[in-house]
Amino acid sequence: MKRRDILISSVAAALATGARAQNNAPVRILVGATAGGSTDTIARTLAASMGPLLGRTVIVENRPGAGGNIAADAVAKAAPDGNTLLMSYTSHAINATLYPTLPFDPVKDFTALTCVATSPSILVANPSVPANDVRELIALVKSRPGQYNFAIGGIGSSLHMAGEAFKMQSGTYIVNIPYRGTSPAVQDVLAGQVQLMFAAVGNVQAHIKAGKLKALGVTSAKRLPEFPNVPTIAEVLPGYESSAWFGLFGPAHMSADLTRRIADAARQAIAQPEMRKRLDNEGAIPVGNTPEQFSAFVQSEITRWGKVVKYSGAKPE
Repeated sequence: MKRRDILISSVAAALATGARAQNNAPVRILVGATAGGSTDTIARTLAASMGPLLGRTVIVENRPGAGGNIAADAVAKAAPDGNTLLMSYTSHAINATLYPTLPFDPVKDFTALTCVATSPSILVANPSVPANDVRELIALVKSRPGQYNFAIGGIGSSLHMAGEAFKMQSGTYIVNIPYRGTSPAVQDVLAGQVQLMFAAVGNVQAHIKAGKLKALGVTSAKRLPEFPNVPTIAEVLPGYESSAWFGLFGPAHMSADLTRRIADAARQAIAQPEMRKRLDNEGAIPVGNTPEQFSAFVQSEITRWGKVVKYSGAKPE
């Protein structure tokens, strides 16, 4: 064999070896939230189901901070080889307006893969509040502006913005009381230190059933099967809807074939009974839409929440 042919064969072999190594590398899903929360739990369940479908190991890495921006920035700067993905949530859209500057573009620097699930919330009140539904609550707080409070688990969170959207559409003035986390916020509403709160269904379901909290309205477009007698807020404020969402992204410039392959694996994982059961336990509703549908959804969410953020005057912590 001529020396030139030997060199060509050697280069080809090296490239093939490199491609196999890349294909066998673990897929990392970065999560911009702490371990144990809904985003982390959903990401880990998805990773366990996606691994066999891709024929690769899929691991989850937590990189909390800055409302998910630290993890998002790492993925935005990663190679578009499918080895580094992002499990993000509603704040990905909210942060586009909440933060004056971001080190990435929330649309252009990512490849939208699929929305994994949505999670409606519920407006709850301490039993001492003399209102039994949204209509009565609006009348009550309008008669006593600034005398009622919302507990919020984090500035700029989807639940914070659910409350701001409620105030914006109802024309009410309710004071925000920020907490570092959902748990202490719920505890103070239970104790009557704060009267009102938008909360994820899973965080307050047991308290509602025990009569320790009153459910006034749900944020979804339709009534929830778990609470068929609790009206939607939209029944009083037409067009009101607010659901947290969890979505899978990759870096920008992923090839169409790679995008489709990972998105299809994620959607197949979401359809599995174990995954759907875990989502149900988290009070989440499975979605599994196409990359095109998810991309359009994210852009619409940025526009929608941008208006609410500007109305609220919220600033990042």
